[in-house]
Amino acid sequence: MDKTKTAYKHGEIIGIPIEDKEVFEDALDYIENCFPTPQHSDARQCIKTPKFIPVIDKDSQTQNWIVEVDVVPMVNIVRDKLYSARIPKFNEKANKVEYEPKGYYRRFQALKDLDQKREWEENNQNQIQAHFKEDLGRKLLVLLTHGKKYIDNTLRYIMVSNRFDQENLQNTKFLAHMNIFCVFDYDPDSKLSGLCHNYQEHHAVNLHFLHDYDHRENTADFVKKLQLYDRTSWIFCNGRSDYMGGESPCDEKTWIKNKKKLLKRAVSVICNEILPKRSFVVLFILMSDVEQPLVDTFHEFYAEMSGHEDIVIISESRENYKKWSSLAQVSCSMDVLEQISIVGMPMSHVDATVQSIQLTSLQATRRLPVSNNGVCFLKPVDEDSMISLEVVRVDQCDETNVHVMEQEQIQKTEQYFYQGGKIDWMNLWLADRNRCGQVIKRDAYAEINKMLEDLERADSLKRSIENINIYHEPGSGGSTVARQILWNWRKKMRCAVVKQSYQASTVCEHAVQLWNYEEVDRNVCLPVLLLLEDCNADYQDDLRRELSNAVTTMKISPSKLCFIILCCKRSLDPERMCKTLPLRTVGVTHKLSSEEKKLFSKKAESLKFEPEFILTFVLMSKEFEQSYITDFVENLLKEIDHSSLQTQLIKFVALLNSHIEDSYLSVSHCEAFLGLGIHMDKCLTWADEVRYQTFENFLSEQARFFFIQLKSSETHISSVRIIHHLIAKEILKQLSSYQSQSEIAMSLLKDKVLFDNRFGRDDFRKFVRDLFIKRTKKSKGDPKNSWFSPLIEHICETEDLEKAIDLLKVACTRFEDAFVAQQLARLLYENKRFVEAEIWAKKAKSRPPQHTYILDTLGQVYKKWFYDKYEDIRKKDSIEPNDVTDIIDTALKGINAFRESEKCPHTVSVNNSYFGEVDIGCRLLDLLSFVDIFSTKEGKRKLLNYLLTNYIPEEVQKPWQMFHGLLKGLKNSIRKALECICEDLARFQNYSSEEEEELDEGEPDKVNNPRKWLFRKSSVYAKFFSVDNEDDEAVDTKTVSLFRRQMKIFQLGGGNVTTILYLLSDKKKHRAGAKLEEIIRLFPADLNKDVDQTELINFIFCQIALSCASPGSRKLLSIEKLQELCKPFHIERRTPFPETAYFLLSLLFWPEDSMSSVPSSTGIKICTKAIKHLHSDVKSTATGTGRIFTHFFLGKERGLNKIVHKTTIEKFCKGTLSERRLKWQGGEVWTNPDVVQLLKRVAGYTEDGNLFIRISDHNIRVIPLFSASLPSSNENVTFYLGFSLHGVVAFDIEVAK
Repeated sequence: MDKTKTAYKHGEIIGIPIEDKEVFEDALDYIENCFPTPQHSDARQCIKTPKFIPVIDKDSQTQNWIVEVDVVPMVNIVRDKLYSARIPKFNEKANKVEYEPKGYYRRFQALKDLDQKREWEENNQNQIQAHFKEDLGRKLLVLLTHGKKYIDNTLRYIMVSNRFDQENLQNTKFLAHMNIFCVFDYDPDSKLSGLCHNYQEHHAVNLHFLHDYDHRENTADFVKKLQLYDRTSWIFCNGRSDYMGGESPCDEKTWIKNKKKLLKRAVSVICNEILPKRSFVVLFILMSDVEQPLVDTFHEFYAEMSGHEDIVIISESRENYKKWSSLAQVSCSMDVLEQISIVGMPMSHVDATVQSIQLTSLQATRRLPVSNNGVCFLKPVDEDSMISLEVVRVDQCDETNVHVMEQEQIQKTEQYFYQGGKIDWMNLWLADRNRCGQVIKRDAYAEINKMLEDLERADSLKRSIENINIYHEPGSGGSTVARQILWNWRKKMRCAVVKQSYQASTVCEHAVQLWNYEEVDRNVCLPVLLLLEDCNADYQDDLRRELSNAVTTMKISPSKLCFIILCCKRSLDPERMCKTLPLRTVGVTHKLSSEEKKLFSKKAESLKFEPEFILTFVLMSKEFEQSYITDFVENLLKEIDHSSLQTQLIKFVALLNSHIEDSYLSVSHCEAFLGLGIHMDKCLTWADEVRYQTFENFLSEQARFFFIQLKSSETHISSVRIIHHLIAKEILKQLSSYQSQSEIAMSLLKDKVLFDNRFGRDDFRKFVRDLFIKRTKKSKGDPKNSWFSPLIEHICETEDLEKAIDLLKVACTRFEDAFVAQQLARLLYENKRFVEAEIWAKKAKSRPPQHTYILDTLGQVYKKWFYDKYEDIRKKDSIEPNDVTDIIDTALKGINAFRESEKCPHTVSVNNSYFGEVDIGCRLLDLLSFVDIFSTKEGKRKLLNYLLTNYIPEEVQKPWQMFHGLLKGLKNSIRKALECICEDLARFQNYSSEEEEELDEGEPDKVNNPRKWLFRKSSVYAKFFSVDNEDDEAVDTKTVSLFRRQMKIFQLGGGNVTTILYLLSDKKKHRAGAKLEEIIRLFPADLNKDVDQTELINFIFCQIALSCASPGSRKLLSIEKLQELCKPFHIERRTPFPETAYFLLSLLFWPEDSMSSVPSSTGIKICTKAIKHLHSDVKSTATGTGRIFTHFFLGKERGLNKIVHKTTIEKFCKGTLSERRLKWQGGEVWTNPDVVQLLKRVAGYTEDGNLFIRISDHNIRVIPLFSASLPSSNENVTFYLGFSLHGVVAFDIEVAK
């Protein structure tokens, strides 16, 4: 046959096509006929049923098979027997099968000897199998643990299974204790009656199908969407029989056609994008007949994991395993399969064996404290459902099998903490049981404990949600103090750590679930203590607001303490941060008190570790003394090899840790950079207890001392960081003579291996990008507000500006986003390199995302460029029109750039570009006034004529021919920009979100007090156009008088609503009143004829403001007179009036007794129509109702005195700015007796999630703000009423009693 020429090679497996497998199975009947009748039974027993093995050929369109028939002549059947056989042959002529003569097939040895040999081999084989069975338990443990002596959460498990019978389902308790990442389940009934149903009795799971893993979005977003690290993902690979969405089971052929490619994608995503190599084990449990899809899953994992490492197969049935192995050996040999398989071990034995080495055993129930001083049971499934919280139970860690935990592991747990790792509940649990040393309590612990005890006392409570803040220097033990508090209060309150990857609304939902779990009466529930670690202020505010809403909805008494938010934040200046909320804030610094020094000294003596291995604790003991840090780093760096990759890795991590809070480098990145991937794979050989050498074994001595390995709670990817950021800074400092920070950063940016590494890539790119764009902010606890990132500022100050610029250019190439290019443009214009700055600002503008701050940067370039040219030209004694042509061009380019930014859809509540346009416009007007022809008194009149009329002086006719139209439009464009700023500030609170703070290029006044800036700029603008022109015959004196009056009013602050109401911020109300009276005197006597609608609106607002500042002023008009003046705004017209007009109508026509029959139905109609207009004009720029600015509140008095300005309420709120803001958000302001006495509560009702007031026959919709929240049902309610440009708003909503 080998001589026959074919397309096949020698030894190539081809197979044959098979249409009907039953033909081969029926062939056994014919084989029996080849033997004498008495031997038919022996033949039937010794000749086994055919096995069909598929031949995998991707190029073939047909399926070929190998047919295997085993002959097993057992000695108990063939002993002392000689068999004869006839070979069948088909006779074509006779058309039947004929048999050849009988022939004896002799064995070459004597029959007796042959039988004895066979018997010996069978017995020996049975003994070997029996001996092997005795070792299955140890083999199972080694396979599952990578050679460790116990199972903990350091490894994840992926399980692949088919149908379990009901008996074996009772033997799967060990699965409930394992860290199962996902399950590939081929049992369609698993959810109803199978393994999934059984597992859900212990844990919540997310039910998925294969197509759920066919994602196209960012990996981090995909992981978050499917909650892959929070719950076990149960993947139904062949449909679900109970599912109504159309995912029904299918046969093998249909599965291969429709779902095999989805399986391949799912396995690839998990192995290549989500779980790092060697961090998981794939466990195949074969509990029923093996089918092709299950084997395909093995092939896919084997291919994606590059071999059989970390794959384990368990099969109780040998028959199932035989079929499995025959199909699986397409991927790997039988020897390899035997090596990773547990065959013939009953599931009950597997269950008991695995449980015996599990570090934790799942308790049927866990315990929480309850209000009656007892405890209640918390079901594990219910705990899992509170996915956004890490609940700290009364019996936390009690499920630990401490007898399994060796002393070595206990020491490692303790050492990790003292080396600088975050404290774990296990540390505190072991300490309570004297299995390791006690954890020192810093003085801050006693302070916070006292605060909680005060809050616990009923007589001290003022609000349902309280805040306690811990600001701590990095490495000072602040987070340890916070967790000690939770640990020691877990029996008195319900405690949990918030997972900030979830939205505040989700956290609130789960916090409420925890709060009233198994409680009968909500009014006596124990408070929930929530720990927020290093969260931003926006998230904290959102969570507080959500919790306040929930408490109000549940009709809980506002004086009942429900939630305590313990916010633990890093700060480089904790003592300064304590001043913002001194009563509820504790600072933790590196400095130790005398009592703390004694504790640390005593602890240092008791610890059995070498100082180098618990460096963070030693540093704390030394109060992070700089000389100690310097000496330690210097000693370690003495012998270091500066050319090695490990040293470079230390530099990279040190650079990140020095400048970026919470930064790290994944172990996967470290291995890739050091080239350990291939080397480590080659080291993965089977040893008795060790499966592979860990990453740490490859590190140098210095790296092992400097690095601490950790696992991120967010990404679950192992990573490393320098043990303390002060050590990182010292490393960079001492290595600066060998390699500067700019050179290290440049090497980092150019390292292709690190940027191409898959696992942890998003975080790595973010950390490196933040090196160039993230600035320090005092509001976050930093010592100063930086203009650039700390790295860029360091390079500029200690190295060279050019190096910083070169570095940012490479960063722009690496990241190709707008924000890095923006930083480069800013650096260039701050150093007066305007030509290059213009280029990079335009590049930033052309890159995504299109953000108002990016477009604003181009305007800032031109603004700074213009200011620079302005300063130069002002030094000249004489300025001709030709001298300023270029300067005017730059200024107008800036104005144009700012206007483009103003149109950007991705904007914020108060657009900075309007500020930039006003700044340039006012400075440009100032520049024009210094040009020689305009510099005299007569010249200033000429300049105004030029700007306000068609007149063009001959001297500027030609030089400024390109600018005439734009310059003549300056007056209107500046005023329009001022009006836009006014409108935004009138609508919204001016505090910035964290993103806005990070990107903002505004000057301090604009950012911190924009209303003051607006008042000042309005005055400058008006003053410029207030030159006396009445002597000029060429100008209409009546027009000039009107214009001068308007400008004078503008100059005094009466030109728009925001500046008018800003006058009320003056603490000396008589001074504000005097200024308002001066403004009012400038208005003409006949307001119905001699003013336009804007002036009329401003006049009326001046009257309202005057009533707030000086209620007894003679200049005040009655409310009836002001209502009369508002008549022009009652008219319905196509073009609506300004929103301020409708705002006035809502104020002046609001009925003084809203619940009684109203005398004036006309007034009610005017008020309701005005409010509807305001509601319909609500802008999308508001990021939330919490930003709506409320100007006035409804008071108890009558007439104008019913209108109470916000400043009147604020004077009753004592404390720092942060404390006052907290009182507004927490609702404490509404419990102030002075406020209660001053303001009027109004009655309303809720319907379908909306709030209304009914006045006469009119329903008026009200917007709820801050802690006010609507009951979920339809209720009668009362609340305080506020007035805003969005309509009427509600505060402190209470269900009517």
